[in-house]
Amino acid sequence: EKLRDSSGPELLLDILQKVRIRITRSNALYSLEARVSLKTGSFQQPTLCPLSQTVKHPLCVKHPPSVKYARCFLSELIRKPSGDSVTLSESTAIISHGTTGLVTWDAALYLAEWAMQNPAAFAHRTVLELGSGAGLTGLAICKTCRPSAYIFSDCHSCVLEQLRGNILLNGLSLEADVTDPSPRVTVAQLDWDVVTAPQLAAFQPDVVIAADVLYCPETVLSLVRVLQRLSACLKNQQAPDAYIAFTVRNPETCQLFTSELGIAGIPWEAVPHHDQKLFPYEEHSEMAILKLTL
Repeated sequence: EKLRDSSGPELLLDILQKVRIRITRSNALYSLEARVSLKTGSFQQPTLCPLSQTVKHPLCVKHPPSVKYARCFLSELIRKPSGDSVTLSESTAIISHGTTGLVTWDAALYLAEWAMQNPAAFAHRTVLELGSGAGLTGLAICKTCRPSAYIFSDCHSCVLEQLRGNILLNGLSLEADVTDPSPRVTVAQLDWDVVTAPQLAAFQPDVVIAADVLYCPETVLSLVRVLQRLSACLKNQQAPDAYIAFTVRNPETCQLFTSELGIAGIPWEAVPHHDQKLFPYEEHSEMAILKLTL
């Protein structure tokens, strides 16, 4: 209410042109609800059409209403639901229970944005996510990109427990149901340092993704090793694509990742930056996505 009372229509319009977010805190958890469009094959921001027909209509721009009227109109529009939603239960602490996987990091939001604008990369395919964390990226892909199956994975028991809860919270089932049009969803406990080639082969992924997992040299080396094992055990089928999103915190860590990919013989290319920012992450963060061919 305070935002609506004190903000001008320009700020409210900016909010509407990005993504609608509602955060409510309860003890150590919060619910993040992000409105997204479900139109298959292309990304559409659901509020842009009403805006272009009202406050951004050429006639309205030429003969604008009063500031008070515009603010009241936009405030009412913000309250109206649009699109589907992803709801997450997360820890408010960056590190909790000895892991960083209980919160959503910026690169997960960045990868979710890219996926929502490129649904063809995931449609009707089996997706394996390494280090799913709270599950934001995977849930957004399941709801907007129509994968045939989605495998969430992580290694920490507390992360897996929270992850299962978030999946159920968003109306997805962890039980196979041939009548359910939603993707087949599973959660796997996967430790990169001990997982075997047969275990990886059983996933049979068409696409592999990971977000914000390049935070120290040790995890970089572990990730490259698991990608190598995936590549080796899937050599008799079409090579899956892998999309690794990360925040550039330490350029040396990023350089180590690309160097180790070269040593492992895994080709990579940088994915062009997308221009639609939909989620609220750090404005000055430098983020990137690499596409690998395993």
